[in-house]
Amino acid sequence: MSASLISIIGPPAVGKTTLAGHLAAEMGGRLICEDFEGNPFLADSYLGSREACLPAQLFFLLSRVKQLSLGSWPAAGLAVSDYGFCQDRIYASAKLTEDEMVLYGRVARRVEGLVCPPSVIVHLDAPREVLQSRIAARGRQYEQAMTPEFLEEMRNAYNDIDLSARCPVIRVDTQTGDVRDADTRSELIARIRGEMP
Repeated sequence: MSASLISIIGPPAVGKTTLAGHLAAEMGGRLICEDFEGNPFLADSYLGSREACLPAQLFFLLSRVKQLSLGSWPAAGLAVSDYGFCQDRIYASAKLTEDEMVLYGRVARRVEGLVCPPSVIVHLDAPREVLQSRIAARGRQYEQAMTPEFLEEMRNAYNDIDLSARCPVIRVDTQTGDVRDADTRSELIARIRGEMP
């Protein structure tokens, strides 16, 4: 028996970190956040530097392996991550050249068995226009380079994850269901608990 993991996935600015923080607090779990601030290559990657794309992806891949490592995973309890290990390949596919993707794929296949799989995935989504508005509002300079086409590509790729997931997936439209609202979260928590092993 090991601690359960709830992974929150979805495109940029959809509310993953906000929801993960609330769920961890309200369900008595440990919060695990993507280390985007620690990634020294991320901004350059989004701003168009080809040389930064592969290092940015490898940084995230190895950071996620460290955070979700089965070798140090607790035997009991709950953790909530504001990302899913499965999403790393989405960004890699969007940012890397064919040759880089081959190298990335070799590394990813070597390490994917080292991470704790999620018990439940919560897939957040919102229309592209809503995502663009939220990106503009939060003001991260490098995110301003995300095009409407990139955001739509991300949304479609996350739908593919739903089809291949090996655990229950709960979809939430964050335009119609505000994850900052206590009643919305209460309903979602009941759905999550109903799906947990």
